Amino acid sequence: MAAEAPDESAPVEDIGALLVANHREFLAFVEKRVGSRATAEEILQDAFVRSMDKLDSVRETAVGWFYRVLRNAIVDHYRRRAAAERRHEAYAQEQQLRGDDEELQRVVCKCVAQLAETLKPEYAAALKRVEVDGVSVKDYADEAGISSNNAGVRIFRAREALRKQVARSCGTCATHGCIDCTCGESAKHDSH
Repeated sequence: MAAEAPDESAPVEDIGALLVANHREFLAFVEKRVGSRATAEEILQDAFVRSMDKLDSVRETAVGWFYRVLRNAIVDHYRRRAAAERRHEAYAQEQQLRGDDEELQRVVCKCVAQLAETLKPEYAAALKRVEVDGVSVKDYADEAGISSNNAGVRIFRAREALRKQVARSCGTCATHGCIDCTCGESAKHDSH
């Protein structure tokens, strides 16, 4: 049972004592909404601390006012928790993507990189900057001192030339994705 509220002109000390007297009810109210006694105690303690300097402005029953303070504190708690969960989720996804990228780099056919070196130097440089280094076509064009359209054509022609080189060198393994490249090994065995 909640303690009775002093009148509006009650001193701040009386309002503070009233809030402390209702501690058990306040704690039960918060715990019911957050499902954890430790979290409820933390929220209640924080609400008490934040409210102490506002007690002189209370113009209604202190208990009713403090329940509103607690409701707002609970809402803030869930907002902070949701924001933290979103940050953790984004971080986990970023780490997963990095892991996937590393796995992809490890699995990609090594002969493709070697074959790219056999292309015209401007094609090899274009592929390295755009496909490997991740530079945008526009930025590559600026670096190479050519127009964006010219850079786009160069990238297209370089990809086509590389595709032909891979097909010529790797044969059917290129058709099937070149995941576990053995063409370098077969070339060694063929030469013996």
